[in-house]
Amino acid sequence: MTASAPVTQDVLTLPRKLPDGPVNLVGLTRDALRDVLIAHGTPEKQARMRVGQIWQWIYQKGIRDFDAMTNLSKSYRAELAEAFVIARPEVVSRQVSADGTRKYLVRIAGGHEVEVVYIPEEDRGTLCISSQVGCTLTCSFCHTGTQKLVRNLTAGEIVGQVMLARDDLDEWPEPGEGADRRPRLLSNVVLMGMGEPLYNFENVRDAMKITMDPEGISLSRRRITLSTSGVVPEIARTADEIGCMLAVSFHGTTDEIRDKLVPINRKWPLAELLGALRAYPKASNSERITFEYVMLKDVNDSDEDARRLVNLIKGIPAKINLIPFNEWPGAPYQRSDWQRIERFADIVYKAGYASPIRTPRGEDIMAACGQLKSATERARKSRAQIAAETKL
Repeated sequence: MTASAPVTQDVLTLPRKLPDGPVNLVGLTRDALRDVLIAHGTPEKQARMRVGQIWQWIYQKGIRDFDAMTNLSKSYRAELAEAFVIARPEVVSRQVSADGTRKYLVRIAGGHEVEVVYIPEEDRGTLCISSQVGCTLTCSFCHTGTQKLVRNLTAGEIVGQVMLARDDLDEWPEPGEGADRRPRLLSNVVLMGMGEPLYNFENVRDAMKITMDPEGISLSRRRITLSTSGVVPEIARTADEIGCMLAVSFHGTTDEIRDKLVPINRKWPLAELLGALRAYPKASNSERITFEYVMLKDVNDSDEDARRLVNLIKGIPAKINLIPFNEWPGAPYQRSDWQRIERFADIVYKAGYASPIRTPRGEDIMAACGQLKSATERARKSRAQIAAETKL
């Protein structure tokens, strides 16, 4: 780590043309849905009622076919089918790890692909979703960060990841069955997949509001966690307009180290980031901010780093997730020794902070934290190539 990486990669921009044909209703807010219904002939006096009916069919029952919307007249269903579609992203491939983790390669408009991961546990099922094709950031330990940003996902492509996972888990209610009759297999959503969510704020916000809507997918805001690398101006806005839980990709206890691991730190260094987190309106003992800290051998894993970490976050209701580095082809780092990780965790715990060590999941299918990168972009690069690209 001798040189500095750019704050963001050179952005590869591709022409974006929405598909011709019917409008996809998935991802529209209630207001936007009302507007398109009126624009296509629904009387204004009926529009609010129609929004509620269609909304429940799409997001509570998982219906894809207007013909199944039995509380609408046949003629109105036919009108809807002519003008609109109910479309999820396409699942290109589905891999299942030995530990039960599922990874989906998902194709979106324009033929671009992102990855989505479902992690089952005893008391929850967590879906890790993506917000961008590629990533604009250049975090040097992250496999996704070696792929250039192509474009932001739409709200429909973001919430569509939740819906396709529910499809695969067979979680939608059967006809005549109440929405809460089945146990929740997908109980939590984390925006920790490909991309920086706060560089696609509006689409992420709209998708999460749909996910939290009580008449639809109905996940509590406390079961949704947005992870940011530290886009300081958008942190307070996240609390105001989304209200979900917050996680921060921290990874370094000095500006010198964090500048290289998370180059956005050079734009918003530790002091600015920590100031924004201390002011985060949702931060409380019951809604702690999660600090994600990847353990890199001989880089950020010393006793001194652990002590600096607890001093830096003093006064912030927090827990620290320690993440053993998940290696990928060409990675310029190694995972810290297990004994070193446990020693680091012990120092943090004795300072009064929860410090769970995340169990690596889905490593055999490259689905673990920091490993996501779509198959069409993934090439087995040498360490020298990766180092050259990230300027390390």
